[in-house]
Amino acid sequence: MVTLTDVDIIRLLRKNNLDQDTLHEEAVAKLRETGLKAATAESCTGGLVSERITRVSGASGVFECGVCSYSNRIKETVLGVSHETLSVLGAVSAETAIQMAEGVKKLSGADIAVSLTGIAGPTGGTAEKPVGLVFMGVCTDEKAYAVRLTLGGSNNIVNSREYIRRLASDAALFTMISECYNIRK
Repeated sequence: MVTLTDVDIIRLLRKNNLDQDTLHEEAVAKLRETGLKAATAESCTGGLVSERITRVSGASGVFECGVCSYSNRIKETVLGVSHETLSVLGAVSAETAIQMAEGVKKLSGADIAVSLTGIAGPTGGTAEKPVGLVFMGVCTDEKAYAVRLTLGGSNNIVNSREYIRRLASDAALFTMISECYNIRK
């Protein structure tokens, strides 16, 4: 599984000439250009990706739905995350992220589904799952995978909830853009 840090995400955006402040506009434009639709399932970001997408006028043409699944009960009953996965591996795991993305894709019929689950802090972290650990799930018709994000502590910002949530949402939007290049309609 690929692991990205906050620094990696910022470098990816710069390398691709993408601005954090307009990333949501770029994602909507790329979805529109390719005729693809997206959906999100969010836990630690609390709907931030959905909110950023729906800031863009006309996003309804490319955005199917966003599910804010903060509780395990909603992850299980709405998104179909396995009770066993939640019990054994927990909500903050690659497997949960993948199942969340698969569930929102099935629910929405979107071409690209992205999920985020993690620990935004400043509390709630453990030695095994520290603040800033986020798993992003991605599901398309061709594949489902997870990316591990380690977002806390760099750039002299230690356990900043807003920093972690913002970078996780940036990673999700960047992934939507990237997947548009991979999907042929």
